[in-house]
Amino acid sequence: MVIEFEELYWHDSILKDIVVDKEGINDTICFEIDWYDIGLKKLIFEDVYWARLELNFGIHGNDCIDYAYIASEDDADLIKVRNIWDLRLYCFVIKTASTSSEIKIVAKTFSIV
Repeated sequence: MVIEFEELYWHDSILKDIVVDKEGINDTICFEIDWYDIGLKKLIFEDVYWARLELNFGIHGNDCIDYAYIASEDDADLIKVRNIWDLRLYCFVIKTASTSSEIKIVAKTFSIV
């Protein structure tokens, strides 16, 4: 799973929409992305335990993704959440080029549909 996330074609893919579904059971965050190589798909983070969305607004045009990665095991936010939940979690990070936004999500897994 980790390798698959980092091998996706992030650069110049377009972030179209973000939907947070926080019902308390299997909370999810869904991104609609127009992938540079595979077209429009949904990236869904499942079993989300923490998120920080530093989104910058005011740009006229597409918000292109610069890169994304899985944070290392010593990431401060990941450690904080793991200390609360004591679960195997990953910290996914997405950075955009157009607005210099940074999104961090601590979750169990992700899928693309």
